Amino acid sequence: MKKQILTLAVIALLTFAVQSCEKKEPKPAEDELTLGNKVDSLTTDIEEVKDSAVTKTEKAAEDVKDATKKAADDVETAAKKTAADVKDATKKGAEKVENAAKAAKDGTVKTAKEVNEALKK
Repeated sequence: MKKQILTLAVIALLTFAVQSCEKKEPKPAEDELTLGNKVDSLTTDIEEVKDSAVTKTEKAAEDVKDATKKAADDVETAAKKTAADVKDATKKGAEKVENAAKAAKDGTVKTAKEVNEALKK
């Protein structure tokens, strides 16, 4: 009886050892499926990066457009202000000359000093 139990135990151990040593080789279909999943994942990643790059480029272009418009508006405003300043300065200068000429014509200016004072006004 002991011999039978020992034999059964040895057979059980051998069976267990053989099962645990068996290598399970993947089926080709599983490899293809895994490779297909990897390709799909990479394709999705590439599309996401491309979409992100397009979005960032569009945003940058919009920012450049806005900055260009603001700069153009600033230049236009500055040009208008400069033109107005030049116009005012020219008008004031003309008024001074006109006042000096009127004073000289009216005979109210008697000396060069008074002419200079009239010009300063």
